[in-house]
Amino acid sequence: MVSAILTYHSLDPSGSVISIAPGTFRGHMEALKEAGIPVVALSKIQQTPGGVAITFDDGFRNFLDHGAGVLEEFRYPATVFVVSGYCGRKNEWPSQPAGPIPRLELMDWDELRQISGAGIELGAHSVTHPFLSALPEATAEREMRDCRAEMEERIGRPVEAFAYPYGKSSPAVRRLAGDIFRQACGTQLRFVTGQSLSSDLPRLDAYYLGSSRVLAHLRSLPVRSYLSFRRLLRGLREVLSQSA
Repeated sequence: MVSAILTYHSLDPSGSVISIAPGTFRGHMEALKEAGIPVVALSKIQQTPGGVAITFDDGFRNFLDHGAGVLEEFRYPATVFVVSGYCGRKNEWPSQPAGPIPRLELMDWDELRQISGAGIELGAHSVTHPFLSALPEATAEREMRDCRAEMEERIGRPVEAFAYPYGKSSPAVRRLAGDIFRQACGTQLRFVTGQSLSSDLPRLDAYYLGSSRVLAHLRSLPVRSYLSFRRLLRGLREVLSQSA
């Protein structure tokens, strides 16, 4: 039986591609509970067939208001991936594409220590959120190693997981991540299977899941077909953007 890693970013009502409304997020957690789907720590997802792991990219401050309390209520573990060079700032890194992405506050180090002490795992998401596959190998390695080092120094806990910014990687970047971290996650819109590599774990972006009903039937044939269709569309968009 396949497993799944869910990706969230910001819990806000803007409707942007990185946003999920707080009420929708709660509905997702309720659906997992009612469906009896085991929610496990990211570190255990490959050993939990049929399980789900919950992840948040970037470390938006609205996680404190709309995410942490809901997870505590349902007693669900989660991993928050942190952009170390932008803690306490906004998501205004140089690689941020133009478009309707809201500029939002990110948690500072005190807030990250607070959620870490409450049981939320913190993972690395690079220092400056670049497209790692476009960087020289030594620079990509520094982005990963320096992020991990600063997080461990400031939080006082080991950082074992990494998420590729924008989900983009390359064989060289995945090799580096495999050397530095126990797990690394992309955004492939696929389920975790026995063949999934720990240095390239696929995730399902919650933006594509929509209603709680979809999440409750996550492994059904209609949902799997829908995700395959979305994956195809996303691939076509990437090809067209590269050829433009």
